[in-house]
Amino acid sequence: MLDQPRQETTGEAPEEILHRVFGHPDFRGRQEEIVRHVMAGGSGLVLMPTGGGKSLCFQVPALCRPGLGIVVSPLIALMEDQVAALRQQGIAAAALHSDLPEEQAREVRRDLGRGAVKLLYVSPERLTLDGTLDFLSRRDLALFAIDEAHCVSQWGHHFRPEYRGLGLLAERFPSVPRLALTATADPRTVEDIRAQLRLSDSPVFRGGFDRPNIFISAAPRESERGQLRAFIKAASDGTGAGIVYCGSRARTEQTAEWLRADGHDALCFHAGMEPEAKREAHRRFARGDAVVMAATIAFGMGIDRPDVRWVAHLDLPRSPESWYQEIGRAGRDGLPARALLLYGAGDIALARHRIQESPAPDEQKRIERARLEAMVSIAEAATCRRRILLRCFGEDGPENCGACDVCRNPPRLFDGTVPAQKLLSAVLRTGRRFGVGHLVDVLRGRMTDKVAQFAHDRLPTFGVGKDFSDQAWRGVARQLVAMGALDVAIESHGELVPTDAARPILKGEQKVMLRAETVTAAAPRDRAGRGTPPAMAGDPLFDALRGWRKREAEAQGLPAYMIFSNETLASIATMRPQDAEDLAMIPGVGRSKLERYAEDVLRVVREAG
Repeated sequence: MLDQPRQETTGEAPEEILHRVFGHPDFRGRQEEIVRHVMAGGSGLVLMPTGGGKSLCFQVPALCRPGLGIVVSPLIALMEDQVAALRQQGIAAAALHSDLPEEQAREVRRDLGRGAVKLLYVSPERLTLDGTLDFLSRRDLALFAIDEAHCVSQWGHHFRPEYRGLGLLAERFPSVPRLALTATADPRTVEDIRAQLRLSDSPVFRGGFDRPNIFISAAPRESERGQLRAFIKAASDGTGAGIVYCGSRARTEQTAEWLRADGHDALCFHAGMEPEAKREAHRRFARGDAVVMAATIAFGMGIDRPDVRWVAHLDLPRSPESWYQEIGRAGRDGLPARALLLYGAGDIALARHRIQESPAPDEQKRIERARLEAMVSIAEAATCRRRILLRCFGEDGPENCGACDVCRNPPRLFDGTVPAQKLLSAVLRTGRRFGVGHLVDVLRGRMTDKVAQFAHDRLPTFGVGKDFSDQAWRGVARQLVAMGALDVAIESHGELVPTDAARPILKGEQKVMLRAETVTAAAPRDRAGRGTPPAMAGDPLFDALRGWRKREAEAQGLPAYMIFSNETLASIATMRPQDAEDLAMIPGVGRSKLERYAEDVLRVVREAG
């Protein structure tokens, strides 16, 4: 038999469960509205940003309603983390997945049979097995929660075909509420989710997509390692984690290697690793202090760590949806976090080439192109990046968010028609056979061996760009690629090739506005912009509580945040409770944690004086 906490009784009001079990004084945003809807037997789709409290929308009604709550989750690591966190709250939770040893699986099934489990996490493929459906048809069910619901949509960025089978739940269990939840879905994906899960007649609860605690910035990739070093130095708080997303497996390994050489506790994660190696990397990331993960997009959906302080991308993401979800892994605790995107013209050209050469239907290619161009517009933005990002999700934002690099330090625009014409002319006069480095040498009048070899010093464009730096000319080239006037020959040697869109520029029929080039690695470094609550920086009691939490987490083999969040520790350090009754009033301290940790926490408070 599993060493389960006691099963919660039913019949309590949602507010009582929220306070007694989870230790929260009030619902946030639309949580209460959603919980009431499910309590009344309603189904629906929840769109809420990461860190917005989606889980409580199904956990609270699952504990209030009679019967077993079923939670569909796409990743084993995500299931295990959420089950461990629920058990810390005293909730009888379990998971069934393919990596579970047979003996443990039998124990879970036995506990299910005797009604000792209140929340069961399962994968979509296991749930839709005939045996599982038959078993559930003989049980009282509180609800179905379908987490990461964007996986059901072919238009989503993490399409999982097995999610399509979840539509049958509407037929097999018509009286059981079904709540689909996602943090990332554009309007097309939302409609596909509703159609596939048969929720077209159910309401959509939109909680807003803005994550104002994440400062977002983007910069042309100039000195990648130097830019990333500066960003990490500004963004790290010494304890929270960071993620570096790379475009290839080789890049993740190389990045982790040089970060380790720089003194960071750097890990690597990509789909080509052995399952055990991936599990170990995930475990170390979840539990380590100041750990850095260099990863492909294979890493992320199972990340439940709230104190990720920063996320960096070394290559252009394929869509705003992907980028939003990946940077959304930072700052889940609500404290300040940062995101950096580094990109180059080659990224844009490679992404366009991959779409063109993919075997996908033309309609899907059209949508992928539109998403890529939206991502390019964010990277090259001359106005608020956050506002452009939010518009991709059908949401508006202020003209100046104050929390992106463009709003903090607006770029200077200039009439770049003549420089654009000079560069395009150089491309044509050199025979469309050279990359940006050689073209810059020609424009700046630099007599290199290659320039002499091809007699490019005799061209009319030789030396006409001496008034621009190398960096400025590379910026012109990148922006012309971004606007579609130049392409990069991906399958050859990266030559710049003019497109039809270059013709009106060369003829003077189209004005070209360009951004003046600046190299930006990070927002200004300030204490309030980092992960430790500002009032707690250097506070002896807060530091002592974090030390106790770390020891307790290591003893239990759990991530530290599952014991208490930084916010809860900060509240304890501020309020200095004198007894268990005082401690119970602090947000994040539910009954189970009060019983487990009150004695130790109060001792730490007393010893701190």
